[in-house]
Amino acid sequence: MSNNIRVLIIEDHKDIAELLYGFFERRDYELDYASDGRMGYNLASNNEYDVILLDLMLPEMDGIEICRRLREESNNFTPIMMLTARDTLEDKIEGLEIGADDYLVKPFEILELEARVKALIRRKGQVSHQEVLQIADLELDLGALEVRRDGQLLNLSPIGLKILTVLMQESPKVVSRSQLEHAIWGDILPDSDTLRSHLYNLRKQIDKPFDVSLLQTVQSRGYKIGLSE
Repeated sequence: MSNNIRVLIIEDHKDIAELLYGFFERRDYELDYASDGRMGYNLASNNEYDVILLDLMLPEMDGIEICRRLREESNNFTPIMMLTARDTLEDKIEGLEIGADDYLVKPFEILELEARVKALIRRKGQVSHQEVLQIADLELDLGALEVRRDGQLLNLSPIGLKILTVLMQESPKVVSRSQLEHAIWGDILPDSDTLRSHLYNLRKQIDKPFDVSLLQTVQSRGYKIGLSE
């Protein structure tokens, strides 16, 4: 019997694809599979999934382009887990900047992958309260899952939205790095670069186009949202 969790696997390496498909199939996930980027993009943009497992290096269309098109052209914000052998901070930032939610470097432990998939799905479903948070000209509608600044709609990834929610709910208090990591990933913590990359991307989206910065790093303490004192 299906557990009703729908996963799209976009992976051109046959052995890895078979490993992923076999593992998740045994756990009764509903699965679709694409061996090239163009097919994967078509499936992702025309069907609903709970999470997408996306290889970075693909024929026809690479993972970065798939992610960019889903976020910018298709307005699709399904959680995306990128799978890649490239592990530099620059590679991670590139993927997270264009909308990926998490990043796992090959070779990986399959049980860790499943734990991260479940965490992404939980994060997606947790932000659902009928409440509007506002700090200065930044608004977060928790019911509609919409973020606006100065009236301009901002498109955040599910994890970016979760980070912003935690920071706005705690404002003006400082939230430590460990508090943020636990709120987002629970006990399955990412490597040290992942939160930093998400914060970099969040700052770029909510602050860079505007005159006043709201996302603040508090030296040796953590992060907060608010106007500088």
